[in-house]
Amino acid sequence: MSNLQKTEEEIQKIKESSLLVGKTLGEIAKIIRPGLTTAQLDKVAEEFILAHGAVPAFKGYRGYPATLCVSINDEVVHGIPSNRVIKEGDVVSVDCGVYYQGYYGDYAYTFIMGDVDEKIYRLVQVTYEALKLGVEQAVAGNYLGDIGHAIQFHVERHGFSVVRDLVGHGIGQNLHERPEVPNYGKKGKGMKLVENMVLCIEPMINMGTYDVYQANDGWTIKTRDHLPSAHFEHMVVVRKDHPELISTYEFIEKHYIWPSKILSK
Repeated sequence: MSNLQKTEEEIQKIKESSLLVGKTLGEIAKIIRPGLTTAQLDKVAEEFILAHGAVPAFKGYRGYPATLCVSINDEVVHGIPSNRVIKEGDVVSVDCGVYYQGYYGDYAYTFIMGDVDEKIYRLVQVTYEALKLGVEQAVAGNYLGDIGHAIQFHVERHGFSVVRDLVGHGIGQNLHERPEVPNYGKKGKGMKLVENMVLCIEPMINMGTYDVYQANDGWTIKTRDHLPSAHFEHMVVVRKDHPELISTYEFIEKHYIWPSKILSK
């Protein structure tokens, strides 16, 4: 067994951390709405994680100051919670991680706050779809390039772009482990996938250019053209003939309903 593979005992522990991430994001889904600050979301998440005997994975990681990453509109990832107020029409990506019993869980979901322009809605929907297509390729014998290609092909055929500077990753006893999992690539290229690898697949998709930059806070990554971005992330175990999804949006989607009305401009 390579050091990229996990034992079944380790996978079970990762599943428990993953489940707590899902439940925490469910708590966010209950309350997220225009008028709340991103710091209020962060407080709810931190208290929930601590109450369940775990610790926030992001807080203190390389000096990061908060429990969640909350990224709005042109912020791709790593937005620091603050007194910023969420507004109607915002696209809000929430990334959450926990550390529980020696293992990490980490995934993300993008929320649409009310009515948005049809193209913004499509950006979020296509990113959601691209994640599913990427996960489907996480099968032993496939390659990292198969995951990236599935995501990139779907995204680009809808006219959006894949961020190149940020990638998914392995996860286990460390928050970020090998291998890096790009959201772009060529079929049959890159590392060959083997059974019991645990991957975080996380398409970060921009409406316009894929170029990004880091804001002055040292964390927030923003689109170069300031057009919106969306981000979804799942955790998956590579199995012999199928991917085993170990993250869940169940707790989120009990409370969050995608907007039914889209503004046409």
